Amino acid sequence: MENAPATAMAGFEHARAVADAILYEGYLLYPYRRSSGKNRVRWQFGVLVPPAWAEAHGLDDTGVAGSAEASWQQTECLVEAPEDAVVHGRVRFLQVQKKTVEQRCADGSHAEVDSLDAGARTECAFDEAVPQEFDFHFRLADVVAGERRFAVRTPGGEDREPIAGAAGRTVRRRRPLAAAVTVSAVRCGTAEPLTRIRVRIDNTGAATPPDASRDEALRDSLLACHVLLNTADGSFVSLLDPPDRAERAAGECRNVHTFPVLAGAAGERRTVLSSPILLYDHPRVAPESPGDLHDATEIDEILSLRTLTLTDEEKREARGTDPRAARIVDRTESLPPETFARLHGAVRSLRPVPASTAAAPASRWSPGDAEPGGIVVDGVTVVQGSRVRLRPRAHGTDPHDRFLDGRTARVEAVLHDVDDAVHLAVTLDDDPAAELNQWYGRFRYFAPDEIEPLPSGPVPAVGDDR
Repeated sequence: MENAPATAMAGFEHARAVADAILYEGYLLYPYRRSSGKNRVRWQFGVLVPPAWAEAHGLDDTGVAGSAEASWQQTECLVEAPEDAVVHGRVRFLQVQKKTVEQRCADGSHAEVDSLDAGARTECAFDEAVPQEFDFHFRLADVVAGERRFAVRTPGGEDREPIAGAAGRTVRRRRPLAAAVTVSAVRCGTAEPLTRIRVRIDNTGAATPPDASRDEALRDSLLACHVLLNTADGSFVSLLDPPDRAERAAGECRNVHTFPVLAGAAGERRTVLSSPILLYDHPRVAPESPGDLHDATEIDEILSLRTLTLTDEEKREARGTDPRAARIVDRTESLPPETFARLHGAVRSLRPVPASTAAAPASRWSPGDAEPGGIVVDGVTVVQGSRVRLRPRAHGTDPHDRFLDGRTARVEAVLHDVDDAVHLAVTLDDDPAAELNQWYGRFRYFAPDEIEPLPSGPVPAVGDDR
């Protein structure tokens, strides 16, 4: 495939930190040792398995059969651009690299072993991964006229390397991978030049036997697969918060096993990152982070401090498990106090309050309207036991809450935090675990402007015999 031009490269590079976090999310988790139970089931995001293996294991065309794995993924997004606009794409994924450890025998031959003492580390057999990237581009007019297909080929290989400090070697083997990127597009029929682009990525490999184990199938799979799109000739449209003119077209986009968000700096609309992990528009890695810990959903300070608590033997194993794990341990041990101080916390949300906002009450609710234990929303007093319909915001909320839009729920508590902001703790009406969550006190939380009161009023709690 062809290299992307400088403009597309700049857009891709701006999104690289987040894209890399996706690429290695869950790659190897604390305590970064092969023997840790959490590191025995790996590769959980964006896995495109061989098609024959997927079919043999009961994965249907959407890949749901107790597993998020399938042989394909599909991205659909909207772009406002003229017909002659050019869009550049980049597919990124990991290729499994099986590392074995071999001990040198007295006769000069080598025998495979599980691990080998190598002085400062214990070299362990382990499945590593190699990052792969493939660039492609297309004109909108061409893919509107008919789909274009790009072949992805990743060669296999074998590398041998002596183990310093031990009588042995590591052998790293990779199998060739085959995939296809199919691009098509349709005009949306709006007054603006709005086009819906579809990018489908298929694993086309045919070497995996249908009865192979998952570990074997993963060696022929694309892992953490995602795609970047960039154009200098137009702008992409947010699917999380589309403008009114594109709202209908956004609702018609069908994304399977991946979801596109605007990438790059806030306000920038020339790059899209389609990720197998739910993200906001314009995601970014915290600037205080000293380096990747392979778990972007965790707090760097906690993970770094916990890594320091590993015993010398555990650190030996972590260093011998994977080179990336070794770098994490080494980096954590060398972090200066001022770096830990920066990790301890950062405030990003403070901003001046406009005079008009400070002087006028909120349009829908205010804490002053609340009765004891309740809050007034749209003229209705919402208290414990009230039923509401959830309407999560497009911005400033957990992206998983977007799946709950329109669902009904029971208010379990009306809470005020130290800043006198109000939060409604709720349980979903159709949640089979609602009674258990009530018992444990595990709720979902929404702001008053994210709910609509239902006219039925308070109802008995789940499991209440009244």
